[in-house]
Amino acid sequence: MVTITRNEERPARTPPAEYFTGEVSLEPLFAAEAPARAHGARVTFQPGARTAWHTHPLGQTLIITHGSGRVGREGGPVESIQPGDVVWIQPGEKHWHGAAPDTAMTHIAVHEALDGEVVQWLERVSDEDYEGRA
Repeated sequence: MVTITRNEERPARTPPAEYFTGEVSLEPLFAAEAPARAHGARVTFQPGARTAWHTHPLGQTLIITHGSGRVGREGGPVESIQPGDVVWIQPGEKHWHGAAPDTAMTHIAVHEALDGEVVQWLERVSDEDYEGRA
């Protein structure tokens, strides 16, 4: 069976403010039914907007589709990301991602559920962490 979900059937929404800094729009794309476990969303971050620190039990893939962004991991440098870049985050790795300070960024995020869990949200990303000064 082939299922088509039309664009107008997937309205974008504002995700919970406690997990993001700045203006963010999230459009759910798909959530597989068991036994499959992949989930995907298109996320647009306005300039300077970003996620809180978080982890994924089975990792996460980000496909950058528009604009310019940043991604950081605990203990690592802040990296610039551009359209066409694909970012793989290891399972359980504490990280964040979002737009550059002066440019919006859109990515498609793909992750898998483990026992129903796709993400563990942690504390907000400080300005120092976002700027790579921490």
